[in-house]
Amino acid sequence: MLRQLSIRDVVLIDRLELEFEPGLGVLTGETGAGKSILLDALGLALGARGDSGLVRAGQIEAAVSAELDLPGDHPAYAMLDQQGAQNLEPGEPLLLRRTLKADGGSRAFAGGEAVPAAVLRDIGAASVEIHGQHDERGLLNPRGHRALLDTYGGLDAAPAAAAWGRLSEIERELTHAREDLAAAARDREWLDHAIDEIDALKVEPGEEEELAGERQRIRNAARVEEDLARLDGLLGGSDGALASLRQAARRLERIADAHPLLAEALASCDRATIEAAEAEERIERATRELAHSPADLETAEARLFDLRGMARKHRVEVDALPALLADLCARRGAIDQGEQRLDALGAALAEARANYDDAAQKLSIGRAAAAARLDAAVAGELAPLKLDSAKFRSAITPCDPGPGGIDRVEYEISTNPGAPFGPLVRIASGGELSRFMLALKVALAEAGRAGTMIFDEIDRGVGGAVASAIGERLARLAEASQVLVVTHSPQVAARAAHHYRIEKASDGGISRTTVRKLTEPERREEIARMLSGAAITDEARAQAARLLEAA
Repeated sequence: MLRQLSIRDVVLIDRLELEFEPGLGVLTGETGAGKSILLDALGLALGARGDSGLVRAGQIEAAVSAELDLPGDHPAYAMLDQQGAQNLEPGEPLLLRRTLKADGGSRAFAGGEAVPAAVLRDIGAASVEIHGQHDERGLLNPRGHRALLDTYGGLDAAPAAAAWGRLSEIERELTHAREDLAAAARDREWLDHAIDEIDALKVEPGEEEELAGERQRIRNAARVEEDLARLDGLLGGSDGALASLRQAARRLERIADAHPLLAEALASCDRATIEAAEAEERIERATRELAHSPADLETAEARLFDLRGMARKHRVEVDALPALLADLCARRGAIDQGEQRLDALGAALAEARANYDDAAQKLSIGRAAAAARLDAAVAGELAPLKLDSAKFRSAITPCDPGPGGIDRVEYEISTNPGAPFGPLVRIASGGELSRFMLALKVALAEAGRAGTMIFDEIDRGVGGAVASAIGERLARLAEASQVLVVTHSPQVAARAAHHYRIEKASDGGISRTTVRKLTEPERREEIARMLSGAAITDEARAQAARLLEAA
């Protein structure tokens, strides 16, 4: 509910502090006293568009604050949480503040923190309903009609929303799967070719390094082949160095005892013979290992050429070709699995769509039944409010499927016999519009989410029994919500639990608007003024007393 309103330098108001209470409150006063200024100031705090013309003449800035007392689960706290508000706990009084400069600039605050004006507007729309001649929020906004009808009918839209979420999720998965499969299928021919040619190579781990080493060995063998042949001639054979050493050793052996040095020479010769024999053996073994044919080099180089050519083609190292082959095989396998996944997703989609259709259809049937009850309830409220010729209907038409079902709901009226139905906002008369809003609001009862309802001159153009009916219905609404009414009707004013008088006074050529809460005697006097006009008569006072007593 609206707990407090503080206004500074708005048009004719220099300073004003107002406290409001639960129940029905009325604001009365002479025409031109400034009732519209009060509503404009409240609208500013609730995020309405700032008009620099609201700044009081001669002042730099206007400021308005509205304190709201909201339940802990009110959506306003979630809105502020999304804005990163740190200083507010759910359930705490929420202060909305707006400043407006004479040059047109404005700032908005919620819970003491700066926020965009749109946040104030969203919070205001969820907290306060203003029904007046030009207001198009609340019940006049078709976007909220479906939710109101669901609340009125006690309908739970959650199953349809959940089914829609699941359906949408599967549709997204299916779309992505089809796109992936189409992209993969375009590569299928290339994949088959690439897999076949890489697989045909039968690449072994480390094969490139091994082939490169083998090629180098063959090249080395070709280079030393002639030297090896010469070495064989120098060391081996009957004329080789080894044969000469052995012959020398035999001769030394016959004469070694002739002198100690000859014995030593024999030992050295034996050692040289052994070393030479070992050298001859190593040369022979190396010759055997280096033995090759020209075809060996050609085969190694051809294999290396094929491996490296394939690696360059796929822009990888030769050793990475086996991993690439595995990846390409996996991609080709994914195509086959993708086709199977498409079949599974298609079946899941059909099931999800059936579940959604069922939930949406049940919701649609429930809405049709709730609409019939609501239409009858509103019809019962029209005649007492002097709307005998008007007709109301909850128009339900098909719409694109969504989380809220398959129905578009809009409240429509026909104001005259034979006239076509049209949206609520097309009602010509402001007072007629307000009364229609009252009838609908009474019928909806607890369906509305706003804790405060404000009706601007709902009694315009009516009096007597109709005004009494309006007052009775406003009082009924105020049993569950805070209701504030700007009124010229004494019948409505008499129903109030709280009465505020708006007054304009001039001092030295400067006009100021003030608002004060009336005592019981002052209430009786104000209602008498409303009954009789400028000159308050005893008869008017007596009639005012009777109205207050009857209320």
